[in-house]
Amino acid sequence: MLLEVRHVTQYQYDDPVRESVMEVWMQPQKGLRQRLISFDLEVEPASQMFSYPDTFGNAVYHFDVPQPHQRLTITARSAVETEAPAVLADTLDNGEWDRLRSDFVRGENFDFLHPHGFARETEALVAFVAEKALAGTRARDPLTAVRELAKVVYQGFAYEAGVTRADSPIDDVLKTRKGVCQDFAHVMIAICRSWGIPARYVSGYLFTDRKAGDRSDPDATHAWVEVFLPSLRWVAFDPTNNIEAGERHICCAVGRDYSDVPPSRGVYKGETESQLAVGVLVRRARAAMSDPEFMRISQTKSARAAGARRTPAGALSYENQQRQQQQQQQQ
Repeated sequence: MLLEVRHVTQYQYDDPVRESVMEVWMQPQKGLRQRLISFDLEVEPASQMFSYPDTFGNAVYHFDVPQPHQRLTITARSAVETEAPAVLADTLDNGEWDRLRSDFVRGENFDFLHPHGFARETEALVAFVAEKALAGTRARDPLTAVRELAKVVYQGFAYEAGVTRADSPIDDVLKTRKGVCQDFAHVMIAICRSWGIPARYVSGYLFTDRKAGDRSDPDATHAWVEVFLPSLRWVAFDPTNNIEAGERHICCAVGRDYSDVPPSRGVYKGETESQLAVGVLVRRARAAMSDPEFMRISQTKSARAAGARRTPAGALSYENQQRQQQQQQQQ
């Protein structure tokens, strides 16, 4: 499936801010089932930009806007060709639990077996597991157990934007039983890790299909979960929509939780109110629509409170980045 993504983030400030330093995780990954055809990152005001791979191999773009500015706009455009994953077996043998307990598997996936940030076991999570009788699920093979867990998370929480925030702890969604894809991913990850199954957070995009029953917001980024099963390696599940991640999912980055791979993160200098507008468009490859058609206001907050939020800079295409890296290797 050939898909294109347009992701625009814009800050409008009441008064000029003095400087912004930002990093973004918006470039789709390259892999066996996902081919990155093009990627372009454009920022206004323009600024120098460089990229580097983070601890988990994700492409990170870093930039600094050193001059005063009252508006910051970052636009990421991608074209990606995806393939459907191989059909999974119905079950695995129970020996998979023993393989998960091996020193090699536990060492290889250390970061994805321990609590981190938003994905951690709490009293409220333990109560949720008991309420849904999930302990009995572990008596089955790991693949069946994870499938059942994704279904329980899907049925146990309503999808509703605005109930939680990007920095909401896991107990917030467990209390209200409402949230968004990020919250559901954290719940599933924390439970998987408590079972001894390595699990990681995936950020990216989804080509939404309402006819297929998708309930996630088509105008936003998306998040899901990958679990490590020794016989299958990494397998992706989308608890928001109760499906296995497939060719409609575009992966940008993986980490221990949302805090490792937000679409953007940084700081800016200034004391002023700001208005943030975010627009995401994912569709089969064709011409992109104009900004006003899909950008929408998401939140307002002071510059101090938004210190770790989104801000833009320069322009560096994927092709130019590859060309620069090749030149550096030749020198």
